[in-house]
Parts: sequence; C-alpha cells; structure tokens
Amino acid sequence: QLQLVEAGGGLVQAGGSLRLSCVASGRTFNFTAFGWFRQAPGKERGFVAGIGWDGVDKYYADPVKGRFTISRDNAKKTVFLQMDSLKSEDTGVYYCAARAQMYTIASSSRGAYDAWGQGTEVIVSA
Repeated sequence: QLQLVEAGGGLVQAGGSLRLSCVASGRTFNFTAFGWFRQAPGKERGFVAGIGWDGVDKYYADPVKGRFTISRDNAKKTVFLQMDSLKSEDTGVYYCAARAQMYTIASSSRGAYDAWGQGTEVIVSA
C-alpha cells in the first residue's frame, strides 16, 4: 500500500496561490491514479481533483475548474495541486489519496481510494 505525505498548505489571502504536493512511497506509483479531496470545517470530505494513472485524464470539481491544476511527476513520485485565485471557500484540510486499483482513471468517489495522507491545512483569508 502506498504511503502518502502532503505538504504546501498554509495561510494565504484571497486571490493568492498555493501549490500542494503529495509524495508517495511504497507500491508502484507510476500505474496509480490519485485524487485530492478537501474537508472544510463542519463539512464532509469532498472531491477536488483527480488524475489518472497515465497523467492524461484529469478531473475537477466544478467549484475549482479553471483555478486548480493537478499534475504528477513520476520520477519524483509526487502529485501536485496548483491552486490559483483562491477564495475563502477553498479553506479546509486537503488530503491526497491513491486508488486501490492500478491502471485506472481518477474517481470522485472516496470509496475508490484506499490510501490517504494525513492532510495539509489551507486557510484563505478574505
């Protein structure tokens, strides 16, 4: 099973940018799809963005389309989430997740992922 460690969260003003990273170790990274989820205070954890095992298929939740970009670097075993034009509603803890099956596209369903990081907190001030 993959072990995931997120980094890059912090406090930023609305309109600013942050780049989250998720470093993986363990089973084969190159053939695994990944997702980013976030959990705002008092709310359930929800899908933000996903990237397929080949890096071609990318999916975004409607609230972040056009502002967030997911990417992967297989050589570094890292998945990134570039977040631009941040809004206060983007505040939350961001989690990286790896899909259980290899050679798959990303999924917006939490149940499709079997490995999760510890999360990194993002706070966007208005």
